[in-house]
Amino acid sequence: MLEPQRPVYRAYVGYEQMSLEEKARGLVGQPVGLAMANGQGVSGIICGVQGGEVYVLQYLYARQFATFHYPLRDIRDLYPYPSCQPAAAYGSGQS
Repeated sequence: MLEPQRPVYRAYVGYEQMSLEEKARGLVGQPVGLAMANGQGVSGIICGVQGGEVYVLQYLYARQFATFHYPLRDIRDLYPYPSCQPAAAYGSGQS
């Protein structure tokens, strides 16, 4: 059984006390999951933080991507993606 990896951001002293804007600024260029205040989830890469909004590049379909912006007030928290496990951890890879 795979052990869950501890997210990298937990290593930062005071991460839990950082404002959402500080967290977002520290994660620019990184893949993240956004926990929205309405209970939905969003994933993508943070492109920037400006004017009280987080800009996230998201995959749509085929070769299409789009940047969406979300007001900080609508985001409950941000979670950076964990590192991938080595392929050997998932078995032979045959289906």
